Amino acid sequence: MNYLAHAYLSFNEPEILTGNMISDFVKGKKKFEFSLTIQQGIALHRAIDQFTDFHPATQEAKSYFKKDYRLYSGAFVDVVYDHFLANDKNEFLNEMELAFFCQSTYINLQKNEAGLPEKFLQMLPYMKEQNWLFHYSSREGIEKSFGGLAKRAVYLSESAIAFSIFNEYYHELENCYQLFFPELKNFSSQYLTQLNNQ
Repeated sequence: MNYLAHAYLSFNEPEILTGNMISDFVKGKKKFEFSLTIQQGIALHRAIDQFTDFHPATQEAKSYFKKDYRLYSGAFVDVVYDHFLANDKNEFLNEMELAFFCQSTYINLQKNEAGLPEKFLQMLPYMKEQNWLFHYSSREGIEKSFGGLAKRAVYLSESAIAFSIFNEYYHELENCYQLFFPELKNFSSQYLTQLNNQ
């Protein structure tokens, strides 16, 4: 999953949110430098990614991108899932509710800035200023996100084909999301409860 989903599946717990958002920037034993709750957020992030990768609906969603993007198909699907989450009326009633959630996320991350990974801290101002989380809701935002993914990836030279695939198979991809996300949300909630009870 991508940034919006990881933020949302932190269930309004600020330190869980911090760990969930920085997980990709924390390697090996570095996680032990953080508080126990942030470590739980890191663990939750990794459990979410594993659940997502192996879910049958995700495998189907990846299949639309696989011919052109192979191993990167999952990265495009992660962004696509954020688009459908941002527009999911079961999770965000309207744009105002989504906007409030996004701003709350940025504020909570800034409150926990001390000691966070340098690369994440460098990215955070851009995430906030350009309001990445909110802009996943629009097709234009997805096109930009795909472009950013192509710039960061070593073996990607373009993302225009991915965006055309997104538009061509929009409803099929939305169906994959709808089959998948309620199960992911339930899994994440149960996993976090288990972490809290350890």
